[in-house]
Amino acid sequence: MIVTLQAINLVFSNRAFIGLGAAIFSAVFLTLSSLSEYLFFSPYFVFYVPLDRMLSFALMLAVATLASIVIPMNVYQIRLLRSAHGAGAGLFGSIVGASAGACSCGPIGFSIISAFGTVGGMTTAFLSTYEIPLRMASVGFLVFVYYATTRSLGKCDIIKQKESPESEMGSHEIGPGEDDSGHSCR
Repeated sequence: MIVTLQAINLVFSNRAFIGLGAAIFSAVFLTLSSLSEYLFFSPYFVFYVPLDRMLSFALMLAVATLASIVIPMNVYQIRLLRSAHGAGAGLFGSIVGASAGACSCGPIGFSIISAFGTVGGMTTAFLSTYEIPLRMASVGFLVFVYYATTRSLGKCDIIKQKESPESEMGSHEIGPGEDDSGHSCR
């Protein structure tokens, strides 16, 4: 639990990552709200969530929130460690999880899918029937990616070095398995 909070504080102490997280949340939330017919732009700007679709909206909000946390953490990990091994899969997993939350595409997506004939009709029926379980699965997937990312950052000396007095004095020498910033992973 402490490593999780330290990883979040470490990543989001930089304003660029706060901005990235806000941009990701806004983009995912507005896109999914529009596609799920919660947000209307024409003829007036209207946001409406019917009571019978409140669970679906809550899951969509969870997907947007988790994506806005996980993607900046993975970008931070990739930039800091300068190796996409393991971190790239986390970023890819974040994007897959966020896009899986968009399984209810509204009438636009349904008309596009149904253009494929019988297969499109079966896909439309599947997506509308299993919308909530698919969104739950995408939330679960994003939680797993979040756990894996914080665990990966916790295994690295990143958090420990940010808090140690040696890192403030700059007396750390580059050792085997470290990059030029002095960070190493086991």
